[in-house]
Amino acid sequence: MTENPGNDAGIKHDSTERDRLARKRTALANERTFLSYVRTSIMLFATGATLLKLFPSSYVTIVIGIILTGFSLFVLVIGIFRFKAMKSKISNKQ
Repeated sequence: MTENPGNDAGIKHDSTERDRLARKRTALANERTFLSYVRTSIMLFATGATLLKLFPSSYVTIVIGIILTGFSLFVLVIGIFRFKAMKSKISNKQ
């Protein structure tokens, strides 16, 4: 049997290309996750604002509306923090 040294180079190139593509997929997944946090935050804020606008005379809905709008900001901050932390981890592995 004869060995072809060119195959090793092809395997190494294929492996580095696979790693590069895996990092790219991970970065895109991180962006999708961040957008999910943003979408959830917008939904919570819109729900809270709607409750405050539609039921201004009900004490319970006012409290729930305020809690939802405040929680929407909390979700957004957590999303930003997690996005930046994961982006940093992905960048450090390159």
